[in-house]
Amino acid sequence: MDQAEKLRNIVKKSQQTMPKARVLTVTSGKGGVGKSNLAVNLAVQMQKRGKKVIIFDADFGLANVEIMFGAMPKYNLSDLIYRGKTIQEIITPGPLGIGFISGGSGITGVNNLSREQVKFLVGNLAKLDDLADVIIIDTGAGISDAVLEFVIASPEILLVATPDPSSLTDAYSLLKALYRSVEFKQTHTEIKVIANRVETEEEGTGIYEKLNAVVAQFLNGNLEYLGTIPQDMTMGKAARQQKPISLLCPESKAAKAYELLTEYLLYGEAAPLQQKKGIVQLLSRFIYRKN
Repeated sequence: MDQAEKLRNIVKKSQQTMPKARVLTVTSGKGGVGKSNLAVNLAVQMQKRGKKVIIFDADFGLANVEIMFGAMPKYNLSDLIYRGKTIQEIITPGPLGIGFISGGSGITGVNNLSREQVKFLVGNLAKLDDLADVIIIDTGAGISDAVLEFVIASPEILLVATPDPSSLTDAYSLLKALYRSVEFKQTHTEIKVIANRVETEEEGTGIYEKLNAVVAQFLNGNLEYLGTIPQDMTMGKAARQQKPISLLCPESKAAKAYELLTEYLLYGEAAPLQQKKGIVQLLSRFIYRKN
């Protein structure tokens, strides 16, 4: 039995009895389109509705989530992997009891882990499913290998795009890389488009229709339209004060839009996925594919 097979067995054993949290992966084709704002504000809105939420900031090397929460994490994923901290110890408390995990740069060294380190990592990751109802993965932007690993493994993808032509082009580039990956399972994945910084609802639906049309024509795929977030000047105020707009200005246009998106995700007419993967199955790809 090779190392990869041993690690798969570890992951499989860890998944047998654990409950599964809902995993939402927020991504975009380029930076600066409001991806992290979406992740943070969805977490706030879901927490308000009684859901226990943990955000995993997988935009390695940056600190968008902690900046928006105005909190400095004491530990990150590197401390879990290399310095023996537990998953509970690396979760930083945010507003309303939301937890978040800073990715740091530790995941780049997973290929050097021993079998015992892998067992420790998987065992701790499995506990996230007991600690949260919803786990939101905030990926990096673009089509790097790290981003694609998360997106390919995700059962629910929230793709953020703006009216900027370069945002649409880069979003399609990400989708093309996703659909052309031999590991991507279209039948097991829902991709929901969110149009950000739009002036009207029609502008938002136009973004979705353009993306869906090219995906249908060239990739033989299908996207779902989740909704829009309007252009809102109060977003800048929230950023300066390092607070999610859903907390600082709950009556603002953007906060109300995040509220509607959350209602749709939690209670909308779209049928829920038949199977939740949970965080271990998603992150286990980083463990055994690189060994």
